[in-house]
Amino acid sequence: MPHLVHSAIAFGDRPAIHDATGTVTYAALHAHAARVATALLCDTDDLHEARVAVLVTPGAAWVAAMWGVWAAGGIAVPLSPQHPPAEWTYALDDADATALVVDAALHDAIAPVAQARALHVTMVETTDAPRTRLPLIGAERRAMMLYTSGTTGRPKGVVHTHGTLAAQIASLIDAWAWTAADHTLLVLPLHHVHGIVNVTCCALAVGAQLTMHARFDASSTWALLQTRRLTCLHAVPTIWARLLAAYDAMSPDEQRQSRAAVAALRLIVSGSAALPVLVLERWRALSGHTLLERYGMTEIGMALSNPLHGMRVPGHVGMPLPGVEVRAVDDDGHPVAPGVPGALEVRGPGVMREYWRRDADTRAAFRDGWFRTGDVGVLEDTAGGKSWRLLGRQSTDILKTGGYKVSALEIEDAVREHEAVAECAVVGLPDEQWGERVAVAVELRAQASLTLDELRAFLKPRIAPYKIPSALVTPESLPRNAMGKVLKPAVRALFGSA
Repeated sequence: MPHLVHSAIAFGDRPAIHDATGTVTYAALHAHAARVATALLCDTDDLHEARVAVLVTPGAAWVAAMWGVWAAGGIAVPLSPQHPPAEWTYALDDADATALVVDAALHDAIAPVAQARALHVTMVETTDAPRTRLPLIGAERRAMMLYTSGTTGRPKGVVHTHGTLAAQIASLIDAWAWTAADHTLLVLPLHHVHGIVNVTCCALAVGAQLTMHARFDASSTWALLQTRRLTCLHAVPTIWARLLAAYDAMSPDEQRQSRAAVAALRLIVSGSAALPVLVLERWRALSGHTLLERYGMTEIGMALSNPLHGMRVPGHVGMPLPGVEVRAVDDDGHPVAPGVPGALEVRGPGVMREYWRRDADTRAAFRDGWFRTGDVGVLEDTAGGKSWRLLGRQSTDILKTGGYKVSALEIEDAVREHEAVAECAVVGLPDEQWGERVAVAVELRAQASLTLDELRAFLKPRIAPYKIPSALVTPESLPRNAMGKVLKPAVRALFGSA
């Protein structure tokens, strides 16, 4: 957004980004963004919210591309280098993109798609002399279009304005005490709000340092933690689990160095999917920190967070962030009392403007100014005070079996306690007698085995009988998206094929 782009001038020669090419200062980053904006504008003065796809390897050039689109008055549509051309094509066509910013490494892969759509292609390595004057961009202007994960249907383009993004960034800077003294690491994809806003934008908005990796690698992440004075690390549950697996394979001396490195961090955050309690407990034992869980989604940015200072309760995601309101409602839209599960609704300045060219979906997503998240949660009293606990998605994680409403997340936590289980996903299968049968797909640990009878016997003293799965499959790995989030419709299909 404009204030973020221009704030880089104030940070001058401070190091901004460390990536595979070296270190880039804020001044150099600002100049690069101005060159991209100039190349995009060509012979016009303002892009007037034209959609500009960004396909650039994570690093300083990616930031320059995004800032360049914003400075030129366009709507940035980030694409993932890990996606196949079919997914690029879907986003380009749905967004009705007219231009593309791409780097040399990815140009050939997307060139046929770009040529077929007559996109104006700008190389992020452009050497165009930057314009001295760029358009003035107001907070109400559309700034970015992110596509939903597609876990429950075709991805939708979520439109945020410069104002909604600024509100999200300001809220997190306040809640998590970001300062120019911070140095964080990006190992997350840059086509989701987690990597873009929570990490990249927050760090650069305060003049902090950001080390950017093109993709996550457990060994290089541990090496960086040991050699650089990082203060923050944000990741998804899958990454936290893989870091633990890499830690377990280290020598005792390497483990000692790794423990010291993570103990020195001031903030470690987990999000984008439910964090298994066992993973949280192992990280607490290893680092002395309790991973800070938060809750958000593409449409609203972050809404709930455990406290930066204070008790963090496993399985809970805390209270509303600054400027955000959260409530739970019943089926008729009436607020429910604390302790009673309900559909979560969110209101605040960071909520999206719209689903791109989906007026009916946009209207259905709001109720009296509140965004309907589609998630179910409950506000509970805990040892650390009141805190929200998520029960899952209404459409995929709340199962109706034998007249009971059951949380798939609760069952998954119980299943993960079995020593043979590395990860799992619970879904409902249609059943004439019960409405839905509880079914579980399990990723097994190396050399482990598990039968349905063994699992049922294990769960019998742990959860109610109607919550115990009656079907089990053990795929080599669970189907996931780029953020590591399990795709429940694909999990359900595993039982059909079995």
